[in-house]
Amino acid sequence: MNSKIERIANDPEPLAADPYLAVYADELTRRHRLVEDMAARLTGGRMTLADFASGHEYFGLHRTCDGWVFREWAPNATAVTLVGDFSMWLLRVEYRLRPLENGVWEAVLPPDAMRHGQNYQLEMEYPGGHGRRIPAWSRCVRQDEKTKLFTAVVWAPEQPYLFVNPSPPRPAASLIYESHVGMAQEEPKVGSFDEYRERILPRIAASGYNTVQLMAIMEHPYYGSFGYHVANFFAVSSRFGSPDDFKRLVDAAHGLGLRVIIDLVHSHAVRNEAEGLARFDGTRTAYFHAGARGEHTGWDSLCFNYAKVEVLHFLLSNCRFWLDEYQVDGFRFDGVTSMIYFNHGLNTAFTDYRQYFDGNVDVESLTYLALANQVIHEVRPDALTVAEDVSGMPGLASPVSGNGIGFDCRMAMGVTDMWFKLFDLPDESWNMFYLYCELTNRRRDERSIGYVECHDQAIVGGQTAIFRLAGDEIYRAMHRSSGSPVIDRAVALHKMIRLATAACGGDGYLNFMGNEFGHPEWIDFPREGNGWSCGHARRQWSLADDANLRFAFLGYFDREMLRRVVSGPGFYRARVQTIRIDDRRKLIAFERDGFYFFFNFHPSASVTDCEFEVSGGAFETVIDSDSPEFGGFGLRTPGQVYFALDRPDGRFVSLYLPCRTALVLKKKEI
Repeated sequence: MNSKIERIANDPEPLAADPYLAVYADELTRRHRLVEDMAARLTGGRMTLADFASGHEYFGLHRTCDGWVFREWAPNATAVTLVGDFSMWLLRVEYRLRPLENGVWEAVLPPDAMRHGQNYQLEMEYPGGHGRRIPAWSRCVRQDEKTKLFTAVVWAPEQPYLFVNPSPPRPAASLIYESHVGMAQEEPKVGSFDEYRERILPRIAASGYNTVQLMAIMEHPYYGSFGYHVANFFAVSSRFGSPDDFKRLVDAAHGLGLRVIIDLVHSHAVRNEAEGLARFDGTRTAYFHAGARGEHTGWDSLCFNYAKVEVLHFLLSNCRFWLDEYQVDGFRFDGVTSMIYFNHGLNTAFTDYRQYFDGNVDVESLTYLALANQVIHEVRPDALTVAEDVSGMPGLASPVSGNGIGFDCRMAMGVTDMWFKLFDLPDESWNMFYLYCELTNRRRDERSIGYVECHDQAIVGGQTAIFRLAGDEIYRAMHRSSGSPVIDRAVALHKMIRLATAACGGDGYLNFMGNEFGHPEWIDFPREGNGWSCGHARRQWSLADDANLRFAFLGYFDREMLRRVVSGPGFYRARVQTIRIDDRRKLIAFERDGFYFFFNFHPSASVTDCEFEVSGGAFETVIDSDSPEFGGFGLRTPGQVYFALDRPDGRFVSLYLPCRTALVLKKKEI
């Protein structure tokens, strides 16, 4: 074995085991104490954090046994009135809220004051003005098709939806299918929860993934924001359907053995006043920081004030709400880098540990994230929390008890950056040491999710990996008999890249929908600049379903990669053991959980009788990326068994590795 390349253990070590953090031990301890102090402040020693995070049961609109009760926090308001269909949108005294303590307003109404399905808003009066607002805790918000205006909706059906299927147990490793309900249909339109449930969930289950990550679930006024400019944090996006429609989707996913996590956007909020929280009570500072700290100029949005108890109550309750109300199984926290640095991590290359402990770090946001993870895991110990952070902040995915922030894992964002940098270089310039290091380089104290590409790479201005590899040839040469060398290269590398990434992943693997079969082009949501077209905001499943196209081969390879290799219960618990890295011949070989992986990335040179050190015995082929069943050339004998040769310096297996192919072997059971 090559001892020069460090073996990567997947079992997390304590954060304190990192010798480079020793000098910052006091600061890590101080940060942990801030979390403990804030938790004590919020609970007062009288309740748990999960109990504190139940504001959704108090605030907002609720049907009671003898009518309705509505509450809202608006500390700067001088008067608050419910207006809606029930009041002919006029100010009526019987719908006026009365002030309670600490900026809370309340209305207790009789049963006939409103009914399910009616639209409503708040008429908010404050010093110097007034305005209509959507309640902050609204559970249902919809947009009028004609006026395009958003209003809250009384959501209190006579027959509440009852879940049938329990959440599947948390798997040994999360194989995540990142997805967007609206763009999941092939037709150029906005898809619905029901269509997704009926057409897409079965595809995902059949593909071998065990977790669905849903984007854009929280209500957002601008569809093209991909759901990242949230206005209404407790409401599902009405573009896709009703709250019950989403419950049916989650329930159906559980019935198929799929867990469901959603993107949680607590890093910022839309600056719209009519739809969101901006100037909610006449001030911008109810939920957000004052001045420049409250402005995210890069995203044209507003930044939460994580030091305010009321804001923490709102956000922590939002975490619990989605677990309680919709039985989701966890969250991918979006924009963590933006949260934890005062400059939002913009135009910053994180190359030194000092950058994690200097004056640019927003410790208040770190405190919030630690509290959020505590709440989530207290409510659902099996929930999955994933941090999207490009900076590498130490401790994000380490336990709170060990001075960490408590995420279960983080996105391995350096991996996708590495692949897309390599796409800009000729194949012969790909450095195997750099490639392998990026695939296996992760902190010892935390777990990570590996991926080749997510939605980010294909959004307007980018392209999918297959499109970067194939270019315009993808439009005319993806037929299985085309013979295009450009497509031959693209298809071969697409399989190798995914196999290498999944095999080296820390604690799981992620794929954005359609990319498993090489979805072409880019993502572009309907907007004025494209004539409000959905042509690039959809998924062309027919490409994968056509056996005459190479897209079908790529989809089949992805399914078999998951089924035959990485889905085993012990795979991501095992170490990645380096066998050989040969940059001259573009070879990479490693072992994990009894599987032996051999890659030849060379664009033209095949290797024959190439020896690799292995354990003794006979080895059978698990996956040959060059197999005809995967759209390859079949240059190896199918089903071949390889026998290890004993020599004084070890046991070796001799292999033929054609260029741009990967081979996976496993010891044959005798």
